[in-house]
Amino acid sequence: MDKIRIPFIKGDGVGPEVTESMRRIIDAAVLDAYSGNRKIDWTEVPAGGSAFERYGTYMPDETVEAFRTCGVGIKGPLMTPVGGGIRSLNVYLRQTLDLYVCLRPVRWFKGVESPVKHPENVDMVVFRENTEDIYAGIEWEAGTPEARKFYDFIHDGMGVTKVRFPETSAFGVKPVSKEGSERLIRSAIRYALDHGRPSVTLVHKGNIMKFTEGGFKKWGYELAEREFGEELRSGRLVVKDCICDAFLQNALLKPEDYSVIATLNLNGDYVSDMLAAQVGGIGISPGANINYSTGLAIFEATHGTAPDIAGRNIVNPCSNLLSGVMMLEHVGWDEAGSLVTSALEDSFSAGYATADLARLMENGKPLGTREFTDHIISLL
Repeated sequence: MDKIRIPFIKGDGVGPEVTESMRRIIDAAVLDAYSGNRKIDWTEVPAGGSAFERYGTYMPDETVEAFRTCGVGIKGPLMTPVGGGIRSLNVYLRQTLDLYVCLRPVRWFKGVESPVKHPENVDMVVFRENTEDIYAGIEWEAGTPEARKFYDFIHDGMGVTKVRFPETSAFGVKPVSKEGSERLIRSAIRYALDHGRPSVTLVHKGNIMKFTEGGFKKWGYELAEREFGEELRSGRLVVKDCICDAFLQNALLKPEDYSVIATLNLNGDYVSDMLAAQVGGIGISPGANINYSTGLAIFEATHGTAPDIAGRNIVNPCSNLLSGVMMLEHVGWDEAGSLVTSALEDSFSAGYATADLARLMENGKPLGTREFTDHIISLL
């Protein structure tokens, strides 16, 4: 394909700034890599606070349909109220479009300051299940008739007696299916084989949640033996598992022992952010939401909207930018993606970065968002 239509959501807060930076750099890289023979047709689609002000809805149907039709897209951060208000728009997109893999590659760039001694040992790709677990959003607020009805059902009908304070308890349901677990783990294994990765680790809390997280582990091993037995026996594939709290410790002490991680939704949230912290923070951590069966993928900044710094020309655009690199790789435009990655490596090695990273570098030279964007383009 010489021309690709890509819908994009600017996002809320710092979203418009990181999105503009990403688009400028990606366009420049595509131009440099293909001498003008390939081009991205960017199409803005509404979502978030600005969409609500204009259309009375946070996620218009037309936006969802644009992603479905084009098969690929990218988005800036979207607002998600805490403790009330609307449900997460990110979760809505993932579930509506059945984007069952949250893909989070984590690597270190030379020059970026890290809180650990050897961030270069962190090189992992997290496959986080995206549609089940507690992110399914099945819960009832304490004190409501629905919460009371749920409690009566599990107490009277199911014999559950372990709820200590039923009158003031909120309740949530954690669905974990065999099908949902298998398709996530299958995708992780195929990725490891395709990219020559040494192992896949199933991260779970099956010692406590024996039928949900324990089921995830059990189904994962069964799938590996059933569908990838030859690769296991030849040594091309190693599948192992680790309890989540132990993994959080081990990933700090011996990160080189892990390569591809397959895990459930909540665990994946904790794991991916902890790993990002080891290589400089979520400001340089990209992400994607993918359905490997249909090929549909939406790439995204992994950080929040940061309204306190919005419009001040200081936000770090690298999370959204590196998600753009993942998008280029997804559509087969690897050469353009490599140009961006190399430019970032050169910039960070020389100490040029936005203030959040530069202030920690020994030779840090802080740049504003726009100035950093110009600098990366000059290095392509």
